[in-house]
Amino acid sequence: MQTSPEVDFHEEEALGKAYDSRLMKRLLRYLRPYRWQVVAAVIMLILASGLELVGPYLTAVAIDKAIPAGDLRLITVLATIYAVALAVALLLSYLQTLLATWIGQKVMYDLRTEIFAHLQRLSLRFFDRNPVGRLMTRMTSDVEVLNEMFTSGVVAIFGDVFTLLFIVGVMLAMNWKLALVSFTVLPLVWIVAMIFRLKVRRAYRDIRVKLARINAFLQERITGMSTVQLFGQEEREAKKFHNINFDHLYAHLRSITYYALFFPVIEILSAIALALIIWYGGLRVLDGTVTVGVVAAFLQYARRFYRPIQDLSEKYNVLQGAMASSERIFKLLDTDSLVADRETTRPLPSPVRGRIEFRNVWFAYNKAGFRDDGRLPDWVLKDVSLKVEPGERLAIVGHTGAGKTTIINLLMRFYDPQRGTILLDDIDIREFPQRELRSAIGLVLQDVYLFSGNARYNVRLGNEEISDDDIVEAARRVGADRFVRRLPDGYEQELGERGASLSVGERQLLSFARALAYNPCVLVLDEATSSVDSEIEARIQEAVEELMRGRTSLVIAHRLSTVQNASKILVLHGGEVQESGTHEELLERGELYARLYELQFVGDAPSAA
Repeated sequence: MQTSPEVDFHEEEALGKAYDSRLMKRLLRYLRPYRWQVVAAVIMLILASGLELVGPYLTAVAIDKAIPAGDLRLITVLATIYAVALAVALLLSYLQTLLATWIGQKVMYDLRTEIFAHLQRLSLRFFDRNPVGRLMTRMTSDVEVLNEMFTSGVVAIFGDVFTLLFIVGVMLAMNWKLALVSFTVLPLVWIVAMIFRLKVRRAYRDIRVKLARINAFLQERITGMSTVQLFGQEEREAKKFHNINFDHLYAHLRSITYYALFFPVIEILSAIALALIIWYGGLRVLDGTVTVGVVAAFLQYARRFYRPIQDLSEKYNVLQGAMASSERIFKLLDTDSLVADRETTRPLPSPVRGRIEFRNVWFAYNKAGFRDDGRLPDWVLKDVSLKVEPGERLAIVGHTGAGKTTIINLLMRFYDPQRGTILLDDIDIREFPQRELRSAIGLVLQDVYLFSGNARYNVRLGNEEISDDDIVEAARRVGADRFVRRLPDGYEQELGERGASLSVGERQLLSFARALAYNPCVLVLDEATSSVDSEIEARIQEAVEELMRGRTSLVIAHRLSTVQNASKILVLHGGEVQESGTHEELLERGELYARLYELQFVGDAPSAA
């Protein structure tokens, strides 16, 4: 049975190594800007760990010396030192926790900023092959796992290790024989910890996979809620979510079970160690080789000794998760853009005349131009050549899948062709910086994307060179000003996610205003009027006529009524140029364009009647 892409994505997460020196070195680079804060946090943690061991030693002194001698002054001094040590240790732990959390948040901020900046430089081919959910996981969940490692992993491990070393050193110094007796259960503790780590790392992986499935399911269903309700699929989708949610619950319960077993077992083993201390220490007290104070101190040290062991077992799982997350994040950061600027570029001509030429362009969305089996070519464009002179209007028509939109994608350098050359003002567009090239081209797409924000922002898009007057003028020229002013807050009206408060036609008018405000040298309309009603289309056509005047324009349309006044019409079929000419010339030939025209207008005649 074929696995769905969603399952493939979620099952991609391998357990991996618990520690990878190569990944760790790369991770630690993000700590370099905060190295002195890290040093301060480690020092505070070590000092706090050392101060926590003062109490048992003071207890031994009090029991062996101060109490038998009835020395009230010494008891008071010991109690005061004990209280001060605990207070200082508490303060250091508090400051260390704040500092470690601050470091983790700063590293998260830097890493997310780097990832987002990198994503904006990647080509559209990358986004075609990587679901949005996967990229969101990298930016959120994976970075959060690294934050946990930096805040409670890397620094905290130092504290646990030094605590263990301090306790072992003090116990051996006080009485090495009693110390060895205390350590007799350590092999059992090590075996239990190893079993726990193996079980929990699998459980954690399962939890992350199940959580990713919940997120993906919710994102898809909530986005498509209108379709779910339209076809009455609420009950079926609720059952699917119940199953996915139950899997997540079961994975969590399994991890809780491991913890519920691990900690009591460690407590039992530590209790056995305490019993051995009491038994062996008691015998030595009776024969006079060990004092009661030493035994009391050992009992306190033994309790403190097994706490870091429990913590280190948990830190192991944090470290393992961090290694897996860092590997996925660095794989993303190491992804090169398939459409990158050359090392040496040249500025756009000033002014841009707008002469466009495609010379023998071949393009396939799979990089090599072959299918996955490596045998059959899968070209979307095949040896396409075209010329558009400055100020000329070129219309591109054809059936769905003929390659019309692909021509626009190549002109904007969202992709680069495998063969052939694309020229702007007789210069290969790959010689221009992408940012400058795209600034010279105004693009209006069929599927208009508006950002959360007000109408003014969605026209300006952060370009402060575009004044408020320019925004209003651009909206007025395309007819968007009428409906924008009817909004309660006018140009300050929040439009909602993807412009949810506007109709399809209104969103397209606003995208026209956006293109106009940027005053491009070349205008590209990709099915820009295919989703609007006749009244708005007529309004747009008037604005488009004014907008195209003096500009090189490329118009892609299914509706042939919108391209009849073009200087030249290019007919694509199967990725090849089948015909070119004016509207009248193509009709006279009676070939593909004439058949398309007849299908549209003859087919519409009965409904028109």
